[in-house]
Amino acid sequence: MMQISAAELEVMGILWAEPGLAASDVHEKLGDGKDWNVRTVKTFLARLVEKGAVTTREDGRRYLYYPAIDEAEYKGSAAGQFVDRVFSGRAAPLVAHLADTRGLTQDDIAELEKLLGELKK
Repeated sequence: MMQISAAELEVMGILWAEPGLAASDVHEKLGDGKDWNVRTVKTFLARLVEKGAVTTREDGRRYLYYPAIDEAEYKGSAAGQFVDRVFSGRAAPLVAHLADTRGLTQDDIAELEKLLGELKK
């Protein structure tokens, strides 16, 4: 699986939500929370193209960017690698760690109970 940095993943999140954006559109959608300029966004996009995570299409004088990898597949693979590397492939210690450090809301607990019920069937 390709390695995508946290910053690149933010850019991917925008493209997964709305494929076919120009670099300036991606920059705008990042909002004021990021102090990246358009050049920085273009650098991230170029890296993602090099990695094969994003494809481009010419649109006049600009390029439109499209995700070349599926969001669910990427996240599933990345999560699996993380669990394998950090928790020896076991999900229970991961959930316990998250519960201890981040807390679980009642909604989180209900979702986990529903998932466990489905897995038991």
